[in-house]
Amino acid sequence: MSGALRVVLVDDEAPARSRLKELIADCAPLAPAKVVGEAANGREALELLASVAADLVLVDIRMPQMSGIEFARHALALPAPPAIVFVTAYDEYAIKAFELRALDYLLKPVRRARLLAALQRARNLHAPNGDALRGLESAPRRHLPVPERGRITLVPVVDIIYLKAELKYVTIRTAEREYLLEESLTHLEQEFAEAFVRVHRNCLVAKSRIRGFERSEVQDGEQGWLVLLEGCAQKLPVSRRQWPVIKELATG
Repeated sequence: MSGALRVVLVDDEAPARSRLKELIADCAPLAPAKVVGEAANGREALELLASVAADLVLVDIRMPQMSGIEFARHALALPAPPAIVFVTAYDEYAIKAFELRALDYLLKPVRRARLLAALQRARNLHAPNGDALRGLESAPRRHLPVPERGRITLVPVVDIIYLKAELKYVTIRTAEREYLLEESLTHLEQEFAEAFVRVHRNCLVAKSRIRGFERSEVQDGEQGWLVLLEGCAQKLPVSRRQWPVIKELATG
């Protein structure tokens, strides 16, 4: 990477962004870098990265609406995802999690020497590994990221009616439209086990959207069932294996 490192700052506190900006300017003689954009939250940052080329993002972890880790997971869906360094006030135990996954971080309050080292390393730093990020935060994401025309569309999980695996994609269905997501249905099931239930080997439905069941045509001599969903006219088949689980959920 030649020339000055292009840096985006993401923190919901303006004074924290200002301090980082000053420190980056102080480090410039030894680690040429320039701030090309700032954002107060993850949503703003993803919008910014759709229009601004960045080599590195310095992102605070604890932010309202979307954590820095969730932001990083969404940023991986960008056509050219930047390297990411997390800024955190986490305790020593939590820091170990970053070190074990080879993720770079800065402790608040950020010191010039530590930032200088991070900027120098960033020239050889790649976007973080998705598996490493997935294992870093126990809370499920609030959104799913869908790449559309060079941008990331964030689909709120609370708006999703079902997730259906089709070839190498997962179809996200909301009341308004469908989206295509390139993620594993198994990983989604593990992450959102509290909110979704498997009705078929290739389909998860939102528990809160289940409104009832309807008998389907007899298959192989056995009566089948369809699940009826709020906000969606489509009726989805329930596999024989999953029917006892779904029936208990509906009557529990």
